[in-house]
Parts: sequence; structure tokens; C-alpha cells
Amino acid sequence: MQRTESPVAPPVVLTIAGSDSGGGAGIQADLKTIEAGGAFGTSAITSVTAQNTTGVQGSHLLPTDDIAAQIRAVREDFDVAAVKTGMLATSEVIELVAERAADLPNLVVDPVMVATSGDRLLAAEAEDAYEALVAEAAVVTPNADEAEVLTGRAIDDPEDAAAAGQDLVAMGADAALVKGGHVAGDDIVDVLVTDDAVGTYRHDRVNTDATHGSGCTLSAAIATRLARGDDLGDAVARGIDLLARAVRYNLDVGEGPGAVHHTVELRDTAAREATSEAVESVAAALTENKLAPLVPESGMAVAGATPHAERPDEVAAVDGRITLTMAGPRPNHGVRFGAEPELARFLLAVREHEPSCRFAVTCRLPDDPDAALDGLDGAVASVADSEREAEATPEALVEQALDGHDGAPVAIVDPGAVGVEGQVLVVADGAATVVERVETVLNAVSQR
Repeated sequence: MQRTESPVAPPVVLTIAGSDSGGGAGIQADLKTIEAGGAFGTSAITSVTAQNTTGVQGSHLLPTDDIAAQIRAVREDFDVAAVKTGMLATSEVIELVAERAADLPNLVVDPVMVATSGDRLLAAEAEDAYEALVAEAAVVTPNADEAEVLTGRAIDDPEDAAAAGQDLVAMGADAALVKGGHVAGDDIVDVLVTDDAVGTYRHDRVNTDATHGSGCTLSAAIATRLARGDDLGDAVARGIDLLARAVRYNLDVGEGPGAVHHTVELRDTAAREATSEAVESVAAALTENKLAPLVPESGMAVAGATPHAERPDEVAAVDGRITLTMAGPRPNHGVRFGAEPELARFLLAVREHEPSCRFAVTCRLPDDPDAALDGLDGAVASVADSEREAEATPEALVEQALDGHDGAPVAIVDPGAVGVEGQVLVVADGAATVVERVETVLNAVSQR
């Protein structure tokens, strides 16, 4: 039997960049990011590098005629919606791309000069050639070091970055995104400058050296969003969000620091159904027990986060919680993402200390918490009564409880406050484990 085809027509993105044999940066990073973002990736390879997570061992530049032939082949056959550049290596290659810029829509210029490892990827005499290419860019995305080279301006803070961005726009770029990863501070502040506005994007710095491919991934993500029709501000915001998650949940590969996780959002989205089903399994297992001693007056909240969750709407929970009925403990509704934002915030706060924690259940605070929780298979943390404020946020309570703890405990005791019910937050890395821990507490309470 012949089947009827059902083709799809994603937007096409062209990357003009070098090849990274280690797979973390360059063409390889670009194509992974483009595909994960819902576009079709094409490429024009400028150079072939021998590199891995520890550094660059060698580089071979392709003849400019071969690079031009690749660009021409792609443009003649594909309806290219956006283009990004990466490692161009020499002034001749930069000039080649600049000469063809009129035929390169939504051009995102990532002025790659030095690899994350510190190895130089651009000939020193080629730096000045970038000015012509910057003038053709829809957006240019230098890090602070690259922006300093391009503008001659020292960059030590967001104000300096904004000034450098204005210089780049004055060169002719429609916009400049000056990245703040190389600027010291607990926060990373990226600055987007256009003719009529300066915007900032702030996020926490991740304590890791595994940032190989970060610039490639961000510029490819921005190009992909532009190809899909986003305006520049949205494309930049989504690209930065993706990169922040890709750095936190980086890929532990190779002997060096590792690489950013190019497909992290795609994989997290793919895990949503399995996460929802896991939360349903927790609720089903718990309601088979005589839960009454552990169900808070407000109901027992049950939640699970996707593997790379960063926001409350990426945490699935029993809608309406598990409450006591005439027929015993029952979930009020099904499971949906975003159903329990407060518990989601608790769980995400715990994940800041131990990202493997994915499931949480809220239990009534036993009369004797120490005795009831003694049988758990790990450390129990507590918020001190003297520190518990009625209006304390979930994040503040977790920080108070985990102050001085190495990693995450298996449970957190919240004593409550005036008008706030006390509870025990039981956490675990797996659905079965969180059920076992709740059952351990239930058995201890029931035997007293």
C-alpha cells in the first residue's frame, strides 16, 4: 500500500560559520538549535576546525570561491528567511559575506573572534573588516570582549554595553545585542540597542564553565525566531531564555567543561506528557492509602516538574489538590500544568539547590515532626519558628530552611504562622520515591 505524503514547510535558516568537530559550537551548534526551534537549517562552511571541549587543535580555511558556492547553492534553491554568521576567520570571508548581505534576509551577525576556550578564531588584521558587515546586520550580537574590539570602548557595566551598542548602531546595524556574560557580577545583563530604544535582559549567572557554543546557540536561536516571524524584541528575549536554560542544564560531555544544551527546550517540551502522567501516578498511589492524618485542611498538593523546568507553568500538579471526601481522599480534578503555582515555586526553589528534585507533596504538619520524619532516607530541613513570617514567599522559606545544607533534603518542615497552616514538603527525584517517602511519614504518624 502506498501512503499519502504529508509534507511540512518550515522556514529556512542559513548559517555561515565554521565547523566544530567537537559538536558544541559552530555549524553543529547552529543546526541543532535551528532544528530544535522549528526551522530547517542550511549551511555554508567557512572553515574546518579540529577542536573539542578542551580547545582548538587546528583550523583549515576553505577557499572563498567554495564558500561563495555554498551560499549561492542554498540561496538558489531555498526560500531563506533568516541568515546568521559565525566564524568567518579572515577579512576576505567577511568581505564576501558583506558583499552578499543584500541577498541575506534577517542577517544576524555573531562576530566570532575568540573561542570559549580562549583560542583565537579571527585573524587580527580582519577585525576592521567587520565594520562593513555590521552595517548590513539586522542585529549584531557581540559579547563584551568583541564589542570592545569593534568599538574601542571599555565595557565594565550595562551602561558601557549600551554605549557600545549605540556605537554599533551608528555603524549601520539595525540593532545591537551586547551580551553581558563576560562582565563580572552575579547577574548577567544583556543590552539590546536600536535606533530608538535601549532594553535590558537580566538573568542569574549559572555557576559553570560549560558555556562552549553559547554565542552560536544564542545567535542561531534569534535567527530562527526571526525566520518564524517574531519581532526583534521577542526573538532576542526567547533566545536569551533558551540560552540561560541551555547553560544551566549543560551537556556533560568530553574531558573539558562541556557544552551548552542546544535542544534543551525541545526535550523539556517532549517530557511534559510523561511528567503529567507521573504526577497522576503519584496521586493514584497516595489515594490508595488512608491518607487522612497527612491531608492538610487546604488539601494535599502534588506536583512534578519537567526535567529542565524553570517556570511555574512547567510544573504539573493535581488541580484542586487531594482532599478528604466521604469516600476517602480523592483528587478534585485532573492534572494540569500551572495548577499549583505556590507549590511550583517551592519545588523550583528546591531545584536551585538540587536540580534533580522533580516531585513534591505537601503533608499536614504532624504533632511531633521529628518522630514522624525520623524514618525518612535523608536529611530533613526546617524553617525556624522565629524566622517564619506570615507573608514569606516560597523562595524565602526554602532559602531559610536550606541555609547551611549541602544539597537538598528529602523534606522541609514549615511550622506555619498566624493564619498560615503548617506543613511538610516532601520532595524527591522520582515519582515512586516521593510516594515511598510520604508513605513512610504516614506509617509513622498512623502508629502513634
